[in-house]
Amino acid sequence: MLENLASGFSIALTPWNLAYAGFGAVLGTAIGVLPGLGPPATIAMLLPLTYGMEPVSAVIMLAGIFYGAMYGGSTTSILLNIPGEAGSVVTCLDGYRLTRKGRAGAALGIAAIGSFIAGTLGVIGLSLISPILADFALRFGPAEYFSLVLLGLTMAVYLSGGSALKGLIMGAIGLLIGTVGLDPVLGAERYTFGISNLTDGLDFVVVAMGLFGIAEVLDNLEAPEQPVALKTGIKGILPTLEDWKKSWGAITRGSLFGFFIGILPGGGAVISSFVAYAVEKRISKHPEQFGHGAIEGVAAPEAANNAASVSSFIPLLTLGIPGNASIAMILVALMIHGIRPGPQLIENHPDVFWGAVASMYVGNFMLLALNLPLVGLWVKLLRVPYNILALLVVVICIVGAYSVNNSTFDVGVMIVFGILGYVLRKGGFPAAPLILAMILGPILERSLQQAMISSAGDPLIFLEKPMSAGLLLVAALVALTPLVSLARSGRAKAA
Repeated sequence: MLENLASGFSIALTPWNLAYAGFGAVLGTAIGVLPGLGPPATIAMLLPLTYGMEPVSAVIMLAGIFYGAMYGGSTTSILLNIPGEAGSVVTCLDGYRLTRKGRAGAALGIAAIGSFIAGTLGVIGLSLISPILADFALRFGPAEYFSLVLLGLTMAVYLSGGSALKGLIMGAIGLLIGTVGLDPVLGAERYTFGISNLTDGLDFVVVAMGLFGIAEVLDNLEAPEQPVALKTGIKGILPTLEDWKKSWGAITRGSLFGFFIGILPGGGAVISSFVAYAVEKRISKHPEQFGHGAIEGVAAPEAANNAASVSSFIPLLTLGIPGNASIAMILVALMIHGIRPGPQLIENHPDVFWGAVASMYVGNFMLLALNLPLVGLWVKLLRVPYNILALLVVVICIVGAYSVNNSTFDVGVMIVFGILGYVLRKGGFPAAPLILAMILGPILERSLQQAMISSAGDPLIFLEKPMSAGLLLVAALVALTPLVSLARSGRAKAA
């Protein structure tokens, strides 16, 4: 592993890749600071720019945007009580209280240092676990891979937050959209309605730009009020010895929770930060301080969301299964370059895997060095009127959608999905399950067809293979959990 990491650092430390890592880290932090602009929308807009880049450089830049946003989201949560990123919602509870007490510097310091420690521990775990998991996944046949993808899709739908039924509906729509075009085995046209542009299917980049970029703009233009920038100075950035005594355990536990929850499809930064905060409050000797300026209430969720952002790369790089919308964008970036993430990635493209892993070590140092000195700049960034940012986002989306295939048809598709995404948001329907199902659907279908062909049409092949049967059982348990909870709540209301 050390030899492979050394090779990865030789790739990550080249001037161009250092520049891409720095650009991704800074842009990700800025995106995390600005409420309403998330990593999925940003990565979707930048995907067309990666066409002319080396695969490893594209992953380094896009990954920097993703985990950089986790760093940036804490800044506005602490200073303005406005979460810049969904994973930093919990940080508002105690971070802003510390700011009101004049301890904004300590809160920012512990958030940055905790994020750095958690991110570094996450990358070490990524380096250790990924090769083992990839070797294990090499034993998978079509039946096992079908069951694995089905499990990943089920978990992504049911753990994405919000209504399980709405997540299921969006997942079904995503599967349907993924079937548009030619059948992968028979070559027959499906759902093209005689439109030649749909023969190759709907382009994922275009759909993602609409669902995340255009829909994000339309949604945020309804609330144009700008947050008031912090007027007072920020002092005492470095945490005190007392702060460290209170926080080191929270950072450690938050890192562990974040790492293992982040591996699960649909887990991610939001769930891990809530779990870490709840655990710290539960085991604290002074739980009454949480919500009133407890430094542990900042350290734990920030460590958790950063560890989760790193560990979410494990199922992508070793199994080819994206766990959230941002990771799905990075999967598409690799596929654009003809690289299919999965068990063979480490063996066939070691430069991409180990270069990306090494860049995460470098990126964490960059973020620690950049975030604290640039706090004043990030706060000033909040004064930019959202109307200007919205116009910039729309222009980038239109240019990006057109550049995918040099087609105005794609621009129209993006606008349609932008409006659709906006309407779905109004109804509380999450976009992430649709995107994940759109990507995983073709993989699921291909594995199903290959398994059925190899078994001469006998569906029992999925139950005869122990690993496939076990994965299907777990998927069934995940799917039935919301129904059990619903039945219990119904009985409780009746009682």
